[in-house]
Amino acid sequence: MHLPKALTLLLLLSLWLSSYLQAGEAYQYSYLPKKVYENQLFPVTILELGSDKRAPHFVFDTNTTIKPIFEKPLVVKNGSDTFYTFYFKANYSKFHLPKLGIADHNQTITLDAADIPVAILKSRDDFCGVLAAEMKIKTSQASTYDGKNNLVTLSVEAFEANLENMKLKSVSEDGIENIERNNAKVSGEYYAVIPQTQKNIKFTYFNTIKGQYVFLEAPVVVTDFSVSTQSELNPKDDSFNKIKRIIFIGLSIFFLLLFLWKRDFFYLVIAVVSLITLLTFYAPGKEICVKQGATLYILPTPVSRISAKVDEEITVPLLGKRADYDKIEYQNGMIGWIKNEDICKN
Repeated sequence: MHLPKALTLLLLLSLWLSSYLQAGEAYQYSYLPKKVYENQLFPVTILELGSDKRAPHFVFDTNTTIKPIFEKPLVVKNGSDTFYTFYFKANYSKFHLPKLGIADHNQTITLDAADIPVAILKSRDDFCGVLAAEMKIKTSQASTYDGKNNLVTLSVEAFEANLENMKLKSVSEDGIENIERNNAKVSGEYYAVIPQTQKNIKFTYFNTIKGQYVFLEAPVVVTDFSVSTQSELNPKDDSFNKIKRIIFIGLSIFFLLLFLWKRDFFYLVIAVVSLITLLTFYAPGKEICVKQGATLYILPTPVSRISAKVDEEITVPLLGKRADYDKIEYQNGMIGWIKNEDICKN
């Protein structure tokens, strides 16, 4: 009589233990890197076996300063299984992944903390400081910055990258702006002030998939961006205007001679129109008054680096407009952007 009861109790205990172990194995690390590099952005992936429709709740240990880049993971389903990926950045000699609490409608479990060794890359002069699974230059643009330098802007895109650390050792003034991150994908605008004699910008990033440095390069082609008929973003380059002046001088003289020869007022009208058009090239451009203490930005963006402060109230030529910013030429040929609010009211 007692033996069947004992067997039944043992069977129930075995079933409970089996279900407990299965529940504990429902979540596990699918990917945990064995080694990362300093400043590297890397993924940590949790696998949920036999997931249902309701998403679990993830909470990393709150007693540590180490947090994922995004609170919500990237979710990828594969049949009945689901992969949850968090991204972290390695800033220490040993990265301590905090323990992770996972709660769903059935259970609450904890994945243990883990230590990941952090290696330091060998230094090289052309390294831009970015580690990425992939990185590319989408577009490049260059314009005159002052009498000796050009301003180069690169639109860059990368995956699993620390784009915020991008900096070239060979450049005295540079920065990265407008960074937008969507899980693994990140994009931004990198700018650098370089000598006008430099015809390209070249650097390397460290490819974390290949485990090696990869070269990227973009040509430096100064473009004359016209924003109106009277003002240009690059006031130094007026070779095209010179050609137009010569053409209209020739037209004015030609039609004036035709009028004197043919005595036809039609030629006189064309000569006068050509002359009026010619005079517009010599007319002074629009000028604006800039307040004392106004901030001169390198780029027309709210987070752009400051290049100078206006010492006193001055009147300068208006070179261009973009949204809430006006482009001006300051002292020593320095070109930059000021906010509309820094224009004198009267």
